[in-house]
Amino acid sequence: MRTVAVTKIGSLRDPDESSRGRVGLVDFPEQELGPEDVRIRVAYAAICGSDPHLAEGFFGTDVPIGLGHEISGVIEELGERAHRNGLQVGDRVAGNFLRFCGTCRPCQDGRQQFCENIQDYNRPGMSEQIVWHESQVYKLPDEVSLLQGCLLEPTSVAVRIADKTRIRVGDRVLICGGGPIGQLALQVMGRNGATSLTMVEPIAERREMAMRHGAKHVIDPIAEDQYARADEITGGRGYDVVIDASGSPRAVKGLLDLAAKGGTVIYGAMYPEKFEMPLNLSDYLYLRELTLTGVFVSPYAFPRALQLLPELSLDELTQAVFALEDAEEAFAVHLSGRYPKVVIRCNDLEGAEGIR
Repeated sequence: MRTVAVTKIGSLRDPDESSRGRVGLVDFPEQELGPEDVRIRVAYAAICGSDPHLAEGFFGTDVPIGLGHEISGVIEELGERAHRNGLQVGDRVAGNFLRFCGTCRPCQDGRQQFCENIQDYNRPGMSEQIVWHESQVYKLPDEVSLLQGCLLEPTSVAVRIADKTRIRVGDRVLICGGGPIGQLALQVMGRNGATSLTMVEPIAERREMAMRHGAKHVIDPIAEDQYARADEITGGRGYDVVIDASGSPRAVKGLLDLAAKGGTVIYGAMYPEKFEMPLNLSDYLYLRELTLTGVFVSPYAFPRALQLLPELSLDELTQAVFALEDAEEAFAVHLSGRYPKVVIRCNDLEGAEGIR
């Protein structure tokens, strides 16, 4: 079974070819189908900003490391007891790459993101097929294509970010980073009543995209003084909600100074494993009472993300599509920043016979 995998540990951006990480196609064994499992023929798998971190050894260094968790596809086979959600062979589906066990203490305590058995079904999705537990699988709405459906998982992250902001209608909101999560969070926060909705992003095309999808203001952090612009936009009050979707160590500390007193700052990206950010507790947490939090995964968000998916503008996030055998090129294009999102076509299933 052809699967995109890390074949050599190292930064994919390393200019030295001898130490640069590598991604390529590897033959993995097919996964067994359990009684409550669903076998999915994968249509599309999108590259996530976290995937290059896996090449750097963030979650281990034993290669090959299978990649891909933002997928869509078609059900090919069902286990004998995998019918409780009404799933059928031929259904177009997407889902949650994690299975929450439901039996450990965190799951029973309403904190699924800390499930002690969270890795049990974490399987590579940039593959010809994948086997997931039925609880991970969601049937796509008729109006959502398979190509759009691979954005269900990143949409769930945007929904979880919105949950953690505890936004109030009328709150001033700033988002740093115009990649997929930032663009999706922008649309979600706009639907939640955000005002002065601002995107901070150095790439002009991504700033323009943000303006097309609800941003009222954009800031180029390289060419502009972002603090002066933020003061101008908010009348010197700062933003009630600040969201980082960049994952950039260069950007994250300065975001605290864009927040209003009593504001909430969400770190909603993945950061280098050894990055540490100095924090003046007296200033930010005592005098200004900021709430700082992060986002790991997206428990309880997928059903709402599924309902929201047909109402979002997704076409600009699905423009760059590469064949499975061109995965190495797809990752190079992803790293170039030429497109906000790069997608790998694992099987050509659009319009195939028997799809529901």
